[in-house]
Amino acid sequence: MKLSKIFNKQRNIIIGAIHLPPLLGYKNFPGFDSTLKNALADLRAFEDGGADGVIFENNYDIPHKIIIDAPIISSMTFLGEKLRKATKLPLGVSVLWNDYRAALSIAKTLDLQFIRIPVFVDKVETNYGIVKGEPKKVIDFRKSIGAENIALFTDIHVKHAKLLSKYSLVASAKLAIKNKSDAIIITGEWTGNSPTTNEAETLRKGIGSFPILIGSGIDKYNAKILFKSADGAVVSTSLKSGAKKTHEINIKSYAQRVNRSKVKKLVAILEVA
Repeated sequence: MKLSKIFNKQRNIIIGAIHLPPLLGYKNFPGFDSTLKNALADLRAFEDGGADGVIFENNYDIPHKIIIDAPIISSMTFLGEKLRKATKLPLGVSVLWNDYRAALSIAKTLDLQFIRIPVFVDKVETNYGIVKGEPKKVIDFRKSIGAENIALFTDIHVKHAKLLSKYSLVASAKLAIKNKSDAIIITGEWTGNSPTTNEAETLRKGIGSFPILIGSGIDKYNAKILFKSADGAVVSTSLKSGAKKTHEINIKSYAQRVNRSKVKKLVAILEVA
């Protein structure tokens, strides 16, 4: 199983997400020096707090593009290389909104262990267009660049989107598994919102022991209960310092840093779960 091989454990896996600011070509790009300094600070907070792995994402490239442009690929490759050199933790990438080709290419270039794909088998409507999952194309592309060792963590019924396909949660998960997903990610409807306990339990019953990751909304209050069904989580927002920001699509701003103490507290809660 790739999940346990990557993180050297099977349960209570915490993957810290580094949310990059607007990148090259976006109006509020703060420059590479500031971006790298903050990304490394978040990395250290996750590392020192006891996270099991890290993923970096271009969260603040708003409006997102379904397929990104060259400046974003170069930005994420440059920053990812620095992060790869700075840590021995397992490292992954998610390229928003759904550019699996860029994600796999960056991961292959930088020797990353996994990528996250927001839409793998579903069809959804986003603020940036309609996205239809292309699992066969994902697998074919991964093989074409010799990246079969890179794990695919795939969302189903993903947040920030209206589901257009008719599959149930379990049906989408089974279709993803059939198409060689390595872990199923479930989310709430928005950043900061978790899936319900019932959704997590239903999915666990429906797909047996296959790896499940919570993709949004995990915090110190709900981690124990959701981890009864899930094997791990991708988490960032609840671990950042400061209050929520009004009118911020990502709940908190890119200037707010991950807090090491919050990471430690979450890890400690799960250690006694």
